[in-house]
Order: sequence, then structure tokens, then C-alpha cells
Amino acid sequence: MGYATALKNDSRISLLVVDDLGSNLELMEAMFIPEGFDVSSVQSGTEALEIFRKRDFDIAIVDVMMPGMNGFELCERIKEMSGNRFFPVVMLTALNDKKNKLAALERGADDFISKPFDKAELVAKIRSLVKLKTLQDELDHSENIILTLAVALESRDPYTKGHSVRVGEMAKLFGEYLGLSDKDQESLRKAGYLHDIGKIAMSEQVLQKKDDLSEEEMNKIRRHVIVGEEICRPLESMKFILSAIRYHHERWDGKGFPEGLADEEVPLMARVLSIIDSFDAMMSNRPYREKKTLNEVMDIMSRERYSGQWDPALTGYFIDMARARGKEFYADD
Repeated sequence: MGYATALKNDSRISLLVVDDLGSNLELMEAMFIPEGFDVSSVQSGTEALEIFRKRDFDIAIVDVMMPGMNGFELCERIKEMSGNRFFPVVMLTALNDKKNKLAALERGADDFISKPFDKAELVAKIRSLVKLKTLQDELDHSENIILTLAVALESRDPYTKGHSVRVGEMAKLFGEYLGLSDKDQESLRKAGYLHDIGKIAMSEQVLQKKDDLSEEEMNKIRRHVIVGEEICRPLESMKFILSAIRYHHERWDGKGFPEGLADEEVPLMARVLSIIDSFDAMMSNRPYREKKTLNEVMDIMSRERYSGQWDPALTGYFIDMARARGKEFYADD
């Protein structure tokens, strides 16, 4: 149970204190328990890792100079066990030299306090770091909700079930093929998952309509890219993919929507998604037509590479990748 959850049931902050000296542990308990903290104290790195596996803590205070596993190594192990989740670690030591401070930061420490310390300063720093962790947990939770909604959206329409997940995974693979950074590859994956999230505001009648759409219905469909951007904009972690969501229906020739951007005015991630989105659509059954085979889709994209819909250079790279990987990339049913 993390701190965000704990607020509902238990207002205390759960604190792990690690120090080989019992007197120092007693001092920490005397300092933090009256402040309303739930304190767990252990005297070695091994004990700390054992209890850390069993309980959810909000923060840890770790002494640097301990026999066996020192504080630097313990901090690094705690950070590894936390994975992508932000877990704050404060290093505590009598040493006050620059070398140890740098060593602590290199191992992932979030703050560094030297003995003797000021009680009010230490308590304030701990509360501040826990508040930061709470905000991070809330952002991660909100992002997971939006990603889940994107997948759940497709359950309304059997013709697009799995489409967003496939677009996300293929976009990441294409980003890797293009030599993009790991961060950009992950952004492409996330943008692929969320590129159609704005359709959550549309009716199933429009989404699954087999006949020609009216102008009013077409306008609703065109607006889904704007709605999708608006849904994701409040989250800081989504800021790198907003343009991909908004502009993935723009065209190379400037005849797309919502703003009629052309050529390299269209952001790179949006140009990538446009290609992947079209590819997966042709490979899938839709209300108005049956799916095509991989070879058929490759032939179509080769013929229409310069038709104005897609970035021709990126389309060429995509065709090369898809042909090279064949059914390992996208298997026909």
C-alpha cells in the first residue's frame, strides 16, 4: 500500500530506517514517531531488503557507513527493486566530503544529510520527498487509466479490437528501425496506444456504420484527434506525444485534418503513426471491406508511396522493414 492509498486508511507515512547502530535507530524513532510516522528500523542492508520485499514503504533513510552491504549499495538495490516507480532514498552519514555526496547521488540517492543534522530540516525534507512521490504515483495512476481506456474503447467495435495496441507496438519497432532513441521509441509506442482515444466521445453507430458517412458524421470523426489531445494534455508525462495524437491524420500533400499541415510541417511521430495506422487498417477487417494480405498491402503502399498521403521517404523505410521481417512482423491469419 503506497502513500496515495495510505491516505485513505492511515495518515501515517511509512518510513524505513537503516543504520547498524541501535542508538541511532532509537534516535530516529524518537524523532519521527511523535511526528506521526510509521517507522520500521533495521540494522543491516540484508534486513532492509528482506523487509522492503514484504512491505510498501513511502521513503527510506539509509546510513552510509555500515558493515557488509554499505548504504551506497543498499540505495542502488532499493532503486533497482522499485523499477520505474519513484521511491525516495535519503542518505545519512557523518562524512561531509564532496566525494561521498557524489557517490550517493550516482547510486540514485534523492537527498543527502550529514550528521549532526537539524531535526526540523530532516523532517521537512522527508515530508517534501514523500509529497513528490505521492504526486508521481497519482500521475502514473492517471496515465494507466488513460491507457486502459484506450484499449477498452476498442471493445465497443469488433472491427478495431487490438488496433491501438498493434499500432503502438509496430510504431515502436519502426522507431527502432529508424534509429530513434529509446525515449522516442517508447513515446511512439504510447502515442500508438492513444492515437484514437478521442473516439471515446463518438457513438457506436458512427464508429460501426457501413454506409457512407454524412458531412456531420465526418466532422465528428475528424474532431477525435482534437478530443484525444485534450484528454491527454493534463498529464506531464503525455506532453511528448500530444502532437502525434493531434496530427496523425494530416497528409504529406496538406489535404489532411485537423489543420491541413503539409510535408515536414507534420511532426515526425505523427507521420510515423499515419503510416502504421493505414497499414494496420488495411490488414484488418472493417465494416466496409475485408482485410488484405501482407503482400497486397505492401504492393498498395509501394504504388501509393508518392500519392500524397504519407511521407514518401518514411514509407519507403517502412516497406523495407515490413518486407524484410515478413510474417514475423505481421502474420496473416
